[in-house]
Amino acid sequence: MSTGLRKVFLYALGGGLLLLNLAALYFQTQRYPDGFLPVVLLQATVYLAAACWVGQGGRGGRSIYFILLVAVLLRVGPLLLPPYLSNDIYRYVWDGWVQGSGINPYRYIPSDEALRSLRDGMIYSNINRVGYARTIYPPAAEMIYFAVTRVGEGVTAMKLAMLAFDGGTIFLILYLLRRSGAPQERVLIYAWHPLTVWEIAGSGHVDSALCFLLTLAFVARQKRLPSWTGAALAGATLIKYFPVLLFPALYRRWDWRMPVAFVGAVVLLYLPYLSAGWNVLGFLPGYIAEEHFVAGGGFYWLNLLQSLSGQADPPVLAYALFAAAVLITAALFVLLHPWRGENGYAVGCLILALLLYTLVTPHYSWYFLWVLPILCLVPYWPALLLTAASFLLYQPAFISAPSRSFVVNSLLYGSFLLAALIHLCVHRRRRPVAVSAAT
Repeated sequence: MSTGLRKVFLYALGGGLLLLNLAALYFQTQRYPDGFLPVVLLQATVYLAAACWVGQGGRGGRSIYFILLVAVLLRVGPLLLPPYLSNDIYRYVWDGWVQGSGINPYRYIPSDEALRSLRDGMIYSNINRVGYARTIYPPAAEMIYFAVTRVGEGVTAMKLAMLAFDGGTIFLILYLLRRSGAPQERVLIYAWHPLTVWEIAGSGHVDSALCFLLTLAFVARQKRLPSWTGAALAGATLIKYFPVLLFPALYRRWDWRMPVAFVGAVVLLYLPYLSAGWNVLGFLPGYIAEEHFVAGGGFYWLNLLQSLSGQADPPVLAYALFAAAVLITAALFVLLHPWRGENGYAVGCLILALLLYTLVTPHYSWYFLWVLPILCLVPYWPALLLTAASFLLYQPAFISAPSRSFVVNSLLYGSFLLAALIHLCVHRRRRPVAVSAAT
């Protein structure tokens, strides 16, 4: 395909995404999920075509400016409308208010009488688990909520803050791509992804800050700044705990500065909240039980085993030990056999992240956000398919089955494993390409 045709193809895909964005916004204003979700899934399909374009080395003059313009336009509508897919942002604002009143957010559930003076008709009435759950968010997230609510105390201010992190992530990805000599157009993999549009601009999820800090850790890793790498990874870990898994991929053997900085940053971030004692863990233990991980129902593969074998009690402990053993083995392999090249660490990060997704099988689409910066550095189409299809986790009504959740997970993770198998078979027939050349 000539350069001119490639540019026209990209422009058509960008225009298609914007039109579908308008259609989805219309269904959102009508509060009609059966129309909204199919449009978003179609948008994800168009996105995959665009990601395929850049993943194959797509360049086209000033295409980068068009990519950034479309990214901005995609975010405007979801920013201006109220949150639709999730109400988590109301808890963010509430936690900021609680801290602004000089109260440790880990101490009380929202309905506690000690917080009665903070209740209002907009934020408090939209908080989930208001009557039984302390905040679940780690200290770095809580500090962000406090800082944002000192500037503006509403949902829009929190959304704007998450969009600022989102913009920072795009800037850092462009820097990483330029530094490694990869096409800057690959920023599209993050910037045009429906997850960044609907889960960041639309729902204002704090995972946007996680993406920023994780990408900052990548920058520090490339620039050989181990202390900054450890501190940035600690910040990302204390927004959502799972980025700690990437430590072995970012660590350089025999270096002591990164682990010291990581541990030091974790201690400093927890220090202001330790007056809550063990409650500083918040609702995390209760959340794990509520999502049926303790009983085993939260793991798709255990559900599948139970369905095939007819067992009444799935072997939860055995599965947990198996998953832990796989992740530990993979972490040791990544640590002892790092990939070469400017972005070699990103390959290790991608492997560990995908193993975590496959074994734990998350229940919410925004949990897939943090892998997108990695995919800009190491495009891997089965993972792109997984992230784009993650909107199925909202369990659209057009999937009809007695156990809709089981069907959705079968479609999502089954298609990912099939795509990974196809990719492996195709890759084995080709000459290996060095990471430095591929990126």
